[in-house]
Amino acid sequence: MKVNIKITKRTKRKKRDNPSYFLFYLAFLFLVYFLLAFLPKGNSLAQPEDTPDKTQEEVQNKPPPPPLVKHRISIKRGYSLSDILLEHDFTPQEIHKLKEDVKPIYDIAKIKAGNELRLCYEKDGPLKFIEYDIDQKQYLKICKNKDCYEAEIVAFPIETKIKVMWGTIDQNLIQTVHEAGEQDFLAIAIADIFAWDIDFYYEIRKNDTFKLIFEKKYLDGEFIGYGNILAAQFTNQGNTFQAIRFTYPDTQEWDYFTPEGKSLRKEFLKSPINGARITSRFSHSRLHPVWKVYRPHFGVDYGAPIGTPVQATADGTVTFVGLNGGAGRMVKIRHKNFYETMYLHLRGYARGIRKSVKVTSGQTVGYVGSSGTSTGPHLDYRIKYHGKYINPLAHKFKPVAPLREKFTSEFQDVVDCYQFGLNAPLYVFSGFRTSPLFLTHTASNR
Repeated sequence: MKVNIKITKRTKRKKRDNPSYFLFYLAFLFLVYFLLAFLPKGNSLAQPEDTPDKTQEEVQNKPPPPPLVKHRISIKRGYSLSDILLEHDFTPQEIHKLKEDVKPIYDIAKIKAGNELRLCYEKDGPLKFIEYDIDQKQYLKICKNKDCYEAEIVAFPIETKIKVMWGTIDQNLIQTVHEAGEQDFLAIAIADIFAWDIDFYYEIRKNDTFKLIFEKKYLDGEFIGYGNILAAQFTNQGNTFQAIRFTYPDTQEWDYFTPEGKSLRKEFLKSPINGARITSRFSHSRLHPVWKVYRPHFGVDYGAPIGTPVQATADGTVTFVGLNGGAGRMVKIRHKNFYETMYLHLRGYARGIRKSVKVTSGQTVGYVGSSGTSTGPHLDYRIKYHGKYINPLAHKFKPVAPLREKFTSEFQDVVDCYQFGLNAPLYVFSGFRTSPLFLTHTASNR
């Protein structure tokens, strides 16, 4: 009888199969990671916890640099840079070296009288640098580096504040702007913006109103000038006009548009003279003041003192400059779309005005006189369209190109931003004549 006996050997369970082993292993790895990542390296483990960081303490206790001593010099007429530096112990060789080193950046031989030059020294020490104010936007900084001079043009830290202003006209626009605490520039800017729709001499009435959102520039807290006119509104004889400034993101060109996106500019300005009165209008039958007969008068006469500037009312090309019989001294300009303007009875012509020269809208082309058949100083202003005389005061000029459709969304954002200020009732800003609005920011240049 055969008996099979099966013997089974019981093996011990490996320690690594025990779950507690894995937990211990992970804890050990985490501890090693913590020690390597977060504890200080080197011998810092052996330092007492209350040992201060000597490097940081030295930095904190490092004395500040000594204050600079600045010699401010207002450049006098007839003085050169050499004259100034020789008075401050520069040798001719040093001055020559400075000029040559700086010339690739800026030619300091062209310093202007009235501008400021600053020599900056360490107290009881050597020269550190020289500063020269090029203009209100930037200055030249010259540093001495061993045996040479290094220069750079630096922009002043101009602070730009956006303001809102409004007024009701009693006598004239300039006076109203002055009463608001501002300067003539803003009155002129308003007139320029709306010149296509309003004649600011002939059409302004008492109780006309305006609002303006604009930039003011400050340097070290001191007002230094105006920036851009961002938005404007003018109500003239019950008709309200609005202008929104918009800059195209792709070309950086800008213009003023209505809130609907139409350009405020038209083909022609309404008047060739700022501040002149109309003494005679366009007529098909007018008694001539000299010949005492009835004949057509195909222009508009503007009375003004002799020498008053006469401006081109649109971009164009000069086709005639000279004497023309009873018209006296005259300028003719050809414009786009078959228009031609004429300026008669001039005393003289502006510099550079001659046949074939291109002129821009608002450019001075001559000066009021009384040449030719004339009873007194005035300008006879005429316009032809397709070769026929038209009434400059009654003709409806077409506006220039409207806002590009591609930027309608961006423009609407700008409109929404500024129309709050333009449309808000005046009592919203009660207590202010010129009020802070929206934001203040610092710009590196203008």
